[in-house]
Amino acid sequence: MHERLFPFWIALVDADRLISGRVEAPQRVIEARHFEGEVMRPRAVPVEEATEEVVVLDAVGLEDLHLHAVGEADLARRESGAETAGDPRTAEITGVAREGLPVLLHRDGDMIEHDGFRHGRHAYHGPTLTVMDFRSHSVTDLAELVRGGEVKATELVAAALDRIDKTNRTINAFVAVDAEGAMSAAEALETRRRRGEDLGALAGVPIGVKDEQDAAGLPTTHGSVMRAGAPPAVHDSSLVARLKDAGCIVVGKTNTSEFGWYAQTDNPLFGPTRNPWNLEHTPGGSSGGSAAAVAAGMVPLATGADGGGSIRIPAALCGFSGFKPSLGRVPGGGTAPPGWGYLSSPGPMARTTADTAAALDVVIGPDPTDLRSLPMPEASWAASVEDPHVPIRIAWSPTLGYARVDGAVRAVCERAVAALSDLGAEVVEVESVFGADPLDAWMKISNAYLLRSLSEAYGTELWRQVTPALAAQLAGAVSTTAVELVQAEDECHRLNLRLVRLFHDVRLLVTPTVGALAPKCGEPGQINGADTWSWVQFTYPFNMTRSPAGTVFAGLSENGLPVGLQLVGPQHGDLVVLRAMAALERALGVPTAPVS
Repeated sequence: MHERLFPFWIALVDADRLISGRVEAPQRVIEARHFEGEVMRPRAVPVEEATEEVVVLDAVGLEDLHLHAVGEADLARRESGAETAGDPRTAEITGVAREGLPVLLHRDGDMIEHDGFRHGRHAYHGPTLTVMDFRSHSVTDLAELVRGGEVKATELVAAALDRIDKTNRTINAFVAVDAEGAMSAAEALETRRRRGEDLGALAGVPIGVKDEQDAAGLPTTHGSVMRAGAPPAVHDSSLVARLKDAGCIVVGKTNTSEFGWYAQTDNPLFGPTRNPWNLEHTPGGSSGGSAAAVAAGMVPLATGADGGGSIRIPAALCGFSGFKPSLGRVPGGGTAPPGWGYLSSPGPMARTTADTAAALDVVIGPDPTDLRSLPMPEASWAASVEDPHVPIRIAWSPTLGYARVDGAVRAVCERAVAALSDLGAEVVEVESVFGADPLDAWMKISNAYLLRSLSEAYGTELWRQVTPALAAQLAGAVSTTAVELVQAEDECHRLNLRLVRLFHDVRLLVTPTVGALAPKCGEPGQINGADTWSWVQFTYPFNMTRSPAGTVFAGLSENGLPVGLQLVGPQHGDLVVLRAMAALERALGVPTAPVS
């Protein structure tokens, strides 16, 4: 029997008021009584007498309050920024090393904030979790806590749903949320844990799925009014299926530009997604819903796809690391042909390179239904970035030979390039990599993919429902001939030859990720004070060459908007890029968006 009584706080919420008081208790509290607004001492018992009895509340109307205690294991997580709710049946406080640690009693649906604990309304009825900021934890740590039973999958899902509920109305990152389905999946995972089954490397991690990729039970609209009444998907996309096999839990679908056509996330069906760093500005696109959700802490992991920069651009504008794998690393197979087969690489999106690599470990590898899928690499990508380093020799090209870049963006990028030098790399400036902008060739290919996706509407009344700028762009692309399309493919070959020559002398190429700061929603970018829609000239060449390419946070502009630095590797040199990203990330840090 423990002789010492450990002090803690207890808080009772009764309708509109929070009542708190100081009490003393040893290892376990099995009863708390509340009479006419007074906080009474709970009955404290020695561990030998403690039972699995549920907390008893002697107050009419308060029967649904829950006891959430913090014990020794929970204390360590709380001090690192995470907080978790204990089970009312095992509300242990053994080993609490300091005074003033809160224990809460609360009612589902009531909003409480006390000593750093917050509770909020959810679209389901079940266990309520003190809010965990996913941006303070790696996905591997979260999964380890779930596998060990220290945190329940239902608690992680509850935290995600709570955060979405609080922030999505202003950011508009999620366009569909399946709270019931997510909680059901989390409960099923907990059942498997109790049976001792393998839960997967990403057990219990909540994810958002870009609304271009199928997630069973949810419609896939592609951000298009024409697909507004789409039935729920029957199967998962290859990427989503592999993430779910690793233990991830889908909580909903994230916004995209219509069929991923543009670098701002806005569409006639759901409207614009807003940047958590400044709600007047875009998070970029087309995976901007996923990027904004990760940056705002709604989920620790989301899916994206990059056919012209659609992972790298929003990651850069939202202030975290993003990675486009070599084409074929993450398969895009399945029953339907891939949308942008020779340009787009699907992949996970997370705040850090380590988290991205951990998610990539479970999704890369061959798929017999994908003609472009690559063999499984021998090394674990997550293990490979644990001891990151930069290559000996790096090329820095501020314009690639044709792109315009804003002075503020270039200044931030140059400071990040200096950090690469400080990390031991020899940095050489290369004025021209490609010489001419390959936009025309890229657009011929991407427009062909878009026309295929929208072929059912072209020439019909449905065409009026297409984003006007997209419709105008595709109207001009209809006349592209088969020969011109093949010539655009030839340009991909020529661009790659230039990179082959470059990578004989250097191991990595770095550029700005985009040429401007995040534009305001619906407006053009600004480069040195002039409006321009051509503010994303740095990313699509490397979709044409199928190169591995990533972005890392380079710094903040004077007005507080994030700037990204792009890192590009040689053919299939994904680990070269990931290791350098992780090294630079450690040097520069990954900031937390100030969204409340």
